[in-house]
Amino acid sequence: MSFIKSMQNRYTAKKYDSSKKIETKKIEELKEILRLSPSSINSQPWKFTFVSDRETKERLSKVSWLNTNKVLDCNTVVVFSRINDISLFEQQIEEGLPKGAVDYYKEFIKPNAEEQIMAWFDRQVYLALGMFLSACAEMGIDSTPMEGVEPENYDMILNQKSYSTLMAVAIGYKDENDFNQPSKKPKSRRALNQVIKTI
Repeated sequence: MSFIKSMQNRYTAKKYDSSKKIETKKIEELKEILRLSPSSINSQPWKFTFVSDRETKERLSKVSWLNTNKVLDCNTVVVFSRINDISLFEQQIEEGLPKGAVDYYKEFIKPNAEEQIMAWFDRQVYLALGMFLSACAEMGIDSTPMEGVEPENYDMILNQKSYSTLMAVAIGYKDENDFNQPSKKPKSRRALNQVIKTI
């Protein structure tokens, strides 16, 4: 299937078939795709947690607002987190990035208020989210990006201290009766000439 076809078929799954499991090989490929995701100056201020353990999913489902059933019925919940310890991040880039990248951070990012630095971290994680959703579509895996979760409770359940949950993604295979799939509810997007400008 071509990439454009994958994007045309991709949608946010609302109901999963809990009996269908994602092959282990595909889960491992998704982990590697996230590892390879792009970020400004290769900063990588993130962590991705794959949760397929039933008990943990049940605990997460209770702090996932309207997404409870998706968390319970999907194959795996992938939690996207960003680093929240600036000194740890600076140590990480000092050890792993070339001088030019570190100098960019020190000149353009570090002088900002902590809130702005964290927002910059957040944007990098969202780049990885886009890669992940596209990869799922290409691999024939259904997905549901979920900002409707309780980040602090997710962090507590996952025992995260230096990272903070931004969002989670349920992945698995859709229930054939899912009302949101394109065959039942056609994809709705603005016209090309409303979102694309060519000069």
